[in-house]
Amino acid sequence: MIVITLQRAKCIGCNYCVEVAPSQFQMSKKDGKSVLLHASEKKGFFTMKSYDESIFVPAKEAKKACPVKIIEVKQV
Repeated sequence: MIVITLQRAKCIGCNYCVEVAPSQFQMSKKDGKSVLLHASEKKGFFTMKSYDESIFVPAKEAKKACPVKIIEVKQV
């Protein structure tokens, strides 16, 4: 299982995560911040769990590309 977590409040809207992992992230037209697709929110952390192993590499690239280090990716 792949677990992706986004700390959305700290997002600066750089769009790098969307560029490298468009199937997991998109930019909000409302506030210009990143949105983790299919995620649930708890205390400001947006978490998405998936059994699709193919999202692991793009999600790791998004984590690396994020200048404010608000994306976590785990394989459990």
